[in-house]
Amino acid sequence: MVLQLQVWALMLLQSEAAPVSFDPRAMWGQMGWPARLVVVTLFIMSAWSIGVMIDRLIAYNGARKQSRQFAPAVAGALREGKLDEAIKIADRFSKSHLAKVVVAGLQEFRAHQLSSEISGEEIEASRRALERAEAIVHAELKRGISSLATIGSTAPFVGLFGTVLGIINAFKGISTEKSTGLGAVAGGISEALVTTAVGLFVAIPAVMMFNYFTNRVEAFDVEMGNSSSELIDYFLKRSQKVGK
Repeated sequence: MVLQLQVWALMLLQSEAAPVSFDPRAMWGQMGWPARLVVVTLFIMSAWSIGVMIDRLIAYNGARKQSRQFAPAVAGALREGKLDEAIKIADRFSKSHLAKVVVAGLQEFRAHQLSSEISGEEIEASRRALERAEAIVHAELKRGISSLATIGSTAPFVGLFGTVLGIINAFKGISTEKSTGLGAVAGGISEALVTTAVGLFVAIPAVMMFNYFTNRVEAFDVEMGNSSSELIDYFLKRSQKVGK
């Protein structure tokens, strides 16, 4: 950054400074192949992050919408003691994170209920089934989010690499033209500014969306944990009724 400011100060002091064109096509034409490779890499990173953002937004919105419909429906079935009906309801809401967890616990509990008298060990088996389901759903919800963190942290450095290449190109222009005017360094400076801007353009949305998605996954984890706890309480109450 200091080197960039020094170059700009040098340009401002030149009496023969020429107007600089900000035409994107002209800038692309002035770039060397290393800088072009940097820009292409950044756009690939941007496309990947946008794809992850769209995929996660669709998944999270679908999970939230279906979970709001699933919770009251399965609660009504459980109040009436209809485990099979509750499992069928959970199967209908395949996108709901709550349904994926609850159905695992219900299936485990039903298997023990049909086999023999319900004991504490069998309740514990249902608890472990719920925990396994929570871990699986948590991994599904986090799919792709880590790549946003990687892109957000590396894109500025990729842009900085392009900036260094642009400054090198600027000094090459000075050496070739035997002049220190703006025209001799305009191409290199344009490379430096473009790659820096693109790097920030890619990194900032990736970091923001990574934080947003992380918060949503944490909220989903809390909801799944609460649902698992409530389901275990339901199993305990039902086992006490069966034991009487």
